[in-house]
Amino acid sequence: MSHTVITVGRQFGSGGRIIAQRVAEALHIPFYDKAVIDLAAKETGLSEEFIRQAEQKKTSSFLYNLYMSTQNLPVSDQVFIAESDVIRKVAAVGPCVIVGRCADYVLRNQEGVLNLFIHAPLEERIARAKEEYHVEAPDVRSYVLKQDKSRAAFYEHFSDRVWGRAENFHLSINSTIGLDISVDLILALARERGFHA
Repeated sequence: MSHTVITVGRQFGSGGRIIAQRVAEALHIPFYDKAVIDLAAKETGLSEEFIRQAEQKKTSSFLYNLYMSTQNLPVSDQVFIAESDVIRKVAAVGPCVIVGRCADYVLRNQEGVLNLFIHAPLEERIARAKEEYHVEAPDVRSYVLKQDKSRAAFYEHFSDRVWGRAENFHLSINSTIGLDISVDLILALARERGFHA
């Protein structure tokens, strides 16, 4: 692969998706987040809503072993495989930004991949969830923590890594420095590493 692919993992409420989208716009390259679900749905014939729900569930090792013994994979594993295929395909086509879905892990053996993780203090993430994401849960703090727990469980189930651990990424950014500054840092790093379309 002779072009650059940027993967972005993020804590809920950190602004990671917004940062990733702005990076893609600045570089004039495709942005994949929910689009991965759409493409996986087309390839598998499963509904987008079904895939979204399957993403939220990880299988226990007991269930996994039970299913494997009958040569069938749990639905969440089938969805992960389909999404991984989509991630590899879009990464092979050209430069792009891919958010979440273990993209850093899926593309771990490919050259030209720049892996990022966006985080922020909990109180700032709670504020963003209320003010920008318009989360209306009775307890927004619990909601934010639940989203993080779900992302961590998904990532750790399908990879051999700990979600958010700095050594898994080329750059880990605390978005309290500002979303625009975060975007500028990523653009500078991408160009320094020879970004080209």
